[in-house]
Amino acid sequence: MPTLTKLFSMQEASLHNSKDDCWVVIDGKVYDVTTYLDEHPGGDDVILVATGKDATDDFEDAGHSNDARELMKSFCIGELDVSSPAIPELKITDKKQQTDVAQKLLNLTKQYWAVPVAIVGISVVAGFLFMRKK
Repeated sequence: MPTLTKLFSMQEASLHNSKDDCWVVIDGKVYDVTTYLDEHPGGDDVILVATGKDATDDFEDAGHSNDARELMKSFCIGELDVSSPAIPELKITDKKQQTDVAQKLLNLTKQYWAVPVAIVGISVVAGFLFMRKK
């Protein structure tokens, strides 16, 4: 059955994740709750955490009333496009980039080896002096 509402991908919905522009996805529907953030009884942080993913479980776990479910209908702007991938594709990094980071870390530890050695040396000397006084 064709839908009459606008279709949004999860990736598109996840871009709207700020206090000035906030969308949530619940039960396959996309809601623009930007204007409701200040009025939400649980605070705006609860809603902002639920952006960028399917928030159905979070919504159901909170135990919302029937009035809340009715109010939610007024914020519906469309439906989730199930044909689009839910998770955006990951970037593949070059192995050379990973070795560059590892090499920088190795160089950094070689450069500052004297500090931990000095701390250990001072600790050993202080231990001997303490033991000698007893």
